[in-house]
Amino acid sequence: MGLILDKLQSVEARCRELERLLCAPETLADSNLVRDLSRERASLEEVVTQYGEYKKVQSDLDETEALQKEEKDAEFRSYLEGERNRLQARRDELEHLLTLLLLPKDPHEGKNILMEIRAGTGGEEAAIFAGELLRMYTRYAERNGWKTELMSTSAAGLGGVKEAIFSIQGKGAWSHLKFESGVHRVQRVPATESGGRIHTSTATVAVLPEAEEFEVVINPSELRVDTYRASGAGGQHVNKTESAIRITHLPTGFVVACQDERSQHQNREKAMRVLRAHLYEMMQRQQVEEQGKMRREQVGTGERSEKIRTYNFPQSRITDHRVGDSFHNTQQIMDGDLDEITEQLKRWEEEQLLKSVG
Repeated sequence: MGLILDKLQSVEARCRELERLLCAPETLADSNLVRDLSRERASLEEVVTQYGEYKKVQSDLDETEALQKEEKDAEFRSYLEGERNRLQARRDELEHLLTLLLLPKDPHEGKNILMEIRAGTGGEEAAIFAGELLRMYTRYAERNGWKTELMSTSAAGLGGVKEAIFSIQGKGAWSHLKFESGVHRVQRVPATESGGRIHTSTATVAVLPEAEEFEVVINPSELRVDTYRASGAGGQHVNKTESAIRITHLPTGFVVACQDERSQHQNREKAMRVLRAHLYEMMQRQQVEEQGKMRREQVGTGERSEKIRTYNFPQSRITDHRVGDSFHNTQQIMDGDLDEITEQLKRWEEEQLLKSVG
């Protein structure tokens, strides 16, 4: 707790400094400075309040223990013992809370998200699995009252998808689904397998925070925009006009294509949202790398060695390899009941962050 106490004292000192600055005439003359300092102080307020209670509880505990050592009356000593236990429990509770409050804040908290699902190794079965993951996440969004919007799809046979990009909008979408990024592996007997042999296939999932226009400024001169006719599964044309859009961001070489809408304008708007999210994520990654921090890669190549979760249907078992735990309600999970997994992953992230602050 020593390192945590040092940080708490620094936060408390900064809060006092901010209060002094907010009363200074030179600050009051600058509305932007007042706004920025007020926001910073508001962000520290809960930590300082809880730290104040922690210090009071610790002081009461010290006083109670001192009295307990000196007290001769057995009945009063028993009372003091109960009081000491109560104060110790409250102190431990506050220590944990303060440690959590000092953890680095997720800069994307509260953002809507874009999810991308791509079939990996495994051919047609991988595409079927990717389609099932798409259904799983959309069902999970429905359970939470979030809005989903399909941005782009590339269909495959038997209800599968080669690629699907969609947005999820709603409170908590990022905090619940950010852990889904990575390679998902499925083990089962495919519907296309006549010999009853278990196959292993993969699909990759990427979760990106959706960026606002002001967060990522894109120069139109750095874009190459191509139009073409949208086509459906099997190559048949969905319409006879060139409504599909392909946008290439020339500085990075990143390409986004959208064809699901009937109007070129709508497809362009969706493609720009996807491009903006990728450029925003790229900017964030570069900032983290420049600060020398480790960053978990979100999407691999679809190789089995990069898996984050395995869906074993013959044994009705889904294993998340980060938390090292298995879940046996496979059908409910595939129907969008992800709460048990997401809660474990939140605790896992908390543990990793706690390690980082000592």
